[in-house]
Amino acid sequence: MREETRLRCLSPGMDADIVAAIDDRLAAICVTHGVQIPLAIESGSRAWGFPSPDSDYDCRFIYVRPLDDYLALFPKRDVIETPVDRIFDVGGWDLAKALTLLLKGNAVVVEWLTSPIIYGADDAFRSEMLALAQRVTDRTLILRHYLHLGERIRRTDLPDPADVPLKKLFYALRPALMLRWMRLHPAQAFGPMHFPTLVGDAELPGRLEAIIADLLSRKAVTRELGNGTMPPEIAAFMDAEFDEARRGLALKQVRANEEPRREAELFFRRMVSRFGDAAR
Repeated sequence: MREETRLRCLSPGMDADIVAAIDDRLAAICVTHGVQIPLAIESGSRAWGFPSPDSDYDCRFIYVRPLDDYLALFPKRDVIETPVDRIFDVGGWDLAKALTLLLKGNAVVVEWLTSPIIYGADDAFRSEMLALAQRVTDRTLILRHYLHLGERIRRTDLPDPADVPLKKLFYALRPALMLRWMRLHPAQAFGPMHFPTLVGDAELPGRLEAIIADLLSRKAVTRELGNGTMPPEIAAFMDAEFDEARRGLALKQVRANEEPRREAELFFRRMVSRFGDAAR
């Protein structure tokens, strides 16, 4: 019989009743859908390290169906969703979906694997999938992910520096910091999910770190930061990082290599064998 070590790591500021309700939702999903959930984590602002007092709970999970479901003529959906409200946002991806997106450079999967807030995880599953991600992730695709994400938010949500939703600053600033972190760590396929860690490791110029620290402290105690003027240092930093990344990516090509697909396939088969029987 396989020995299972379950991981659980919660933030001290999390509401115990809400966490218990999330646990109940996850348990109900396993029963209702006949699946196993080897990884359930917190995503979004809480896991990134810049929650507000009224931040919702963004629980994300990876699930595995019984083997027979993967052999079905008409496959079941590869997403499981639950009702979303101002407190709860709980949803997950089938393992096959998570792996195919990982191979396409979707950094969301990597962030789930590295989230510091864990509702419940099989230790071996998380460790093995994270090791797989480190081997098969194409660094160029991850850089493109964060560049496109950051530029989109910068363009659509922060077009006028004189009047920006200050909360949105963090959603554009985080990709810019990730791009800088990865430029400073060229041997790494992806960077840390935790925003304060990115700030601390990014060797930021001038007063930028102090400006970010001030915004973080205000966000931590304010339910709604509202609109305001974007600090010019942040605007200049984001634009410079996006420009730098765009120039660098223009010279890079995605590698043509079948080995990552083979490794992902083998991992998928092992995990379905491991968890599929238990999901029946």
